[in-house]
Formats: sequence, structure tokens, C-alpha cells
Amino acid sequence: MSLELRKHLEELISLTDEEFEHIHSFFKFKKLKKHQYLIQENELVTTIYFVTKGLLKASFIDKEGKEHIIQFAMENWWISDFQSFYNGMPSVINIDCLEEVELCSISKENLEKMCSENHKMEHFFRVKNSFGYVALQQRILSLLTTNAKERFEQFSHQYPQLIQRIPKAVIASYLGVSRETLSRISNKL
Repeated sequence: MSLELRKHLEELISLTDEEFEHIHSFFKFKKLKKHQYLIQENELVTTIYFVTKGLLKASFIDKEGKEHIIQFAMENWWISDFQSFYNGMPSVINIDCLEEVELCSISKENLEKMCSENHKMEHFFRVKNSFGYVALQQRILSLLTTNAKERFEQFSHQYPQLIQRIPKAVIASYLGVSRETLSRISNKL
């Protein structure tokens, strides 16, 4: 797991062995089985997670009990309930494992300490947060301005590796369409 973490960090910053060992000391490692929850609604979230193996989904359950999928996280992605993490309020989303998962985690306290001690890591997380914000904005705009077929094409183009890993019903929920609509669209393509 530490090799995957180091490779991921070094996509944006360069680290000496000493620097990485110090950074590595702030992280904990965790394994979860398929269908286990990483985060459940109403928990106070004090940790963010880096996925080294597996696939997770973050979702929100509305008042009618319908699940709305907010995001997926696969290898080399970060996931948490960031609203809870940054604002100290109870989680509003659930994050569960679609596959067996291995994670590196860091607490808010350790993240702040690590970033204050190493400005390279502060830079890393600033850039990662910016990328996440841009991706979220693109997702919202896509939901507002494209039809179901266009959203499926965008998803297939942007995340081809996920099409085979995620059940069609889950992809349909992510795209905001019914399973039947997604089947019609994917059969035409």
C-alpha cells in the first residue's frame, strides 16, 4: 500500500525517501470486504481515504428512500464525506464497498500536522482539492445540461474501466436514469 501511495503523491510532488517515510507515518491502513460500509449517514467523519485497491460508491438516501449515487472511488482516488470532514457535522452520505477494498487513511488532525510540517504535502492536497472541485462542477453541469444518452457516453468515455466493474443498476442511479433507460441506451450504442 505504501508503494501505491508514494507513486500517487509523486504524480504531483517529488519526495526523498526520508520525506516519504515521515509522510507515511501519518497514515493508517485499512481493508474492507465487499458490501461493508466505510462511512454511514450521521457519523462524524474525521478521516479521508486513499484507495489503493478496490471500488467504493458514495450515495445519499432521500426522504422517499431512493438512493442517489454521488461518486465512485477506485484505485488512486480519494474519498470521504468531505462536508463532515471539513465542517465537523454528521455525515449525510453513505460510502460502501462495491469490491474488496484496501485504503490508506489520514485523520484531519494528522493531515493538518503533516501539511504544516511539509509544504509539498500542503501543495499536493491543494491541487487535489482543486481537481475534485472541478470534477464536481463538471458532474453538476452534465446533470443539468445533457440528456441520459450524452451522460452515459461521457461516463463511458471518461471512466471506461468502471463500465465492467459496476452493475448497470448502479451506473443508472449515478446517471440519474432508470435501469431500463440505461439498457436501451447501451444496447443502441
